[in-house]
Amino acid sequence: MTNKGLPKREDLLWPTLKTLEALGGSASIQELLERIALDLQLPDSVLDIPHKNDSHSAFGYNAAWARTDLKMADLITNSLQGVWVITESGRNVHSEKEARERVRQARVKQREKNKAAQSVEAGGSDDSTTSEQDWVDDLLGILRKIDPDAFERLCQRVLREAGFKKVEVTVRTRDGGIDGTGVLRVNLLSFRVAFQCKRYSDSVPAPEIQKFQGAMSGRADKGLFITTGRFTKDAEKAAVRDGALAIDLIDGVELCSLLKERDLGVVTKTKEFVELDHEFFEKL
Repeated sequence: MTNKGLPKREDLLWPTLKTLEALGGSASIQELLERIALDLQLPDSVLDIPHKNDSHSAFGYNAAWARTDLKMADLITNSLQGVWVITESGRNVHSEKEARERVRQARVKQREKNKAAQSVEAGGSDDSTTSEQDWVDDLLGILRKIDPDAFERLCQRVLREAGFKKVEVTVRTRDGGIDGTGVLRVNLLSFRVAFQCKRYSDSVPAPEIQKFQGAMSGRADKGLFITTGRFTKDAEKAAVRDGALAIDLIDGVELCSLLKERDLGVVTKTKEFVELDHEFFEKL
């Protein structure tokens, strides 16, 4: 599939800033992607172009790098919950040209800082900052290789950590497309949720969602499809189509974020930089 019409990471800097402002200053990754795609009038044929490792769409991958660049330039920031927020500096950027220049300056500054600190990431590459993609791709590689039963147990653990009760994995030969069930209580209401967890290295198509909806009929109030791949646009539409039980979708990137948030197999470390305060000694 050709990449014609696919915006590059530099092309998404300004749209990301404008979208955050339009959405009130903050947004989830999914909200950002959907609004940017709408504003840029990107067709499904472009949005479904896979990245070479297929953990992202090519559009999602470039958008992730754009967020990394903007964060490095202190124009946006993000919370542990994956919510992105425009900073005061970001609000004061008034053109695409200015956004690109701020990112260019931040890259130069970052390279100089890395060189001075003798960082292992020094060397002048435009990609010298650590991207969220690095660990996500590595983690997805691990998840795609583990035993199917182990992956189901992992998903079971994630759901329990997220507040689900009575989470059970079904007997494989009798699941009828359902890998497990659980109960989620929201305020005074409880919902029986059926889940399916599949290791995909490519995209989950719409027929897989429709098959799951058929298996759920009469057995659950809602569905949850968890995968190490991603979902085609048709699959996303099928998940909320009229006349069928609604299914929430968790793709590989979102699954990695859930594991990171809950410290499940992902350890977050910070790097210490020591800087001398010359002014302190001058005032002695």
